[in-house]
Amino acid sequence: MQIYKTKASIASRRSWLPSLFIILLVTVGVMILMQGLGLMLVPVIFNIALDEMLALFTSPTNYPEAKLAMYFVQGFASGLSFIIAALIIAKLVDKAKFGMKQQFKRFKFTSLGILLFVMLGAILFNSLIIDWNANMHLPESMHKIEEFFKETEDQRMVLTKFLTDFESPLEFAVGILVIGILAGIGEEFFFRGVIQPKMQIYTGNGHLAVWLTALIFSAIHIQFYGFFPRMLLGAIFGYLYLYSGSLLYPIIAHILNNTFTVVLIYLNKLGKIEFDMDQTGQVSIPYAIVGFVLLILALKIFEEKSKRYLPDEELEESL
Repeated sequence: MQIYKTKASIASRRSWLPSLFIILLVTVGVMILMQGLGLMLVPVIFNIALDEMLALFTSPTNYPEAKLAMYFVQGFASGLSFIIAALIIAKLVDKAKFGMKQQFKRFKFTSLGILLFVMLGAILFNSLIIDWNANMHLPESMHKIEEFFKETEDQRMVLTKFLTDFESPLEFAVGILVIGILAGIGEEFFFRGVIQPKMQIYTGNGHLAVWLTALIFSAIHIQFYGFFPRMLLGAIFGYLYLYSGSLLYPIIAHILNNTFTVVLIYLNKLGKIEFDMDQTGQVSIPYAIVGFVLLILALKIFEEKSKRYLPDEELEESL
């Protein structure tokens, strides 16, 4: 079940190519504008001189306020950008309705418990995919490309470690807000709320729409050594929306997944647990298999429970 009602010709199956081009144009444009706005506000909010802006982002360890400033810009460039882009595409281009009343009506707290089992299974099984993807080796003929991917990954990891090296509860809270909440809401609103239903219109197949959207969702992060586990997570979020017709489920699942990682990193920083982002294969194969079984069963139960909800038309009339 999905709610994305539109009669605009640009949103029809025959207009899929110009529609995708407009989506790309709007999304990139909004991201550039929002990132620019974020950068313009940094000197004002964090009291940083304009001539120090370049040094702030190229040598962040030299500035105590650099971490919060980078989180501020990231919040604008990712979370808020996806929300604004989704609204522009849906409301101004497709003239579509999200049916938010129906989506909230479909949300049931009893299904939230099933969602927790879905995510537990996903985390356990995905650890196996993370390990496999992280240790992939391309053919010898693609050695240069592999080196490029690894260098990019190392640079990304340096930045990630800097941003998640929380020195205070405030930094930890901001990390949760930007990485967990804003990213979860923004990315799900855009990918599952807009892209997935449009893919379903183009293909006429809900399952194909889920996996195509998951592929785009993973590809846009430009991370080869994390591509497949992120695509799997995107597909899980997609099925939560496909089965329930409520964006609240994938949003909550996305927030839980991201926040869980941030909490592990912070607990490691406090010395409460041992957790290393560089290390893969932290879950054994038997546990990963148990996770896969749990994931499939929980998703099946979630689907069956969601079938009891009223169809779109009946639910709309009841509101």
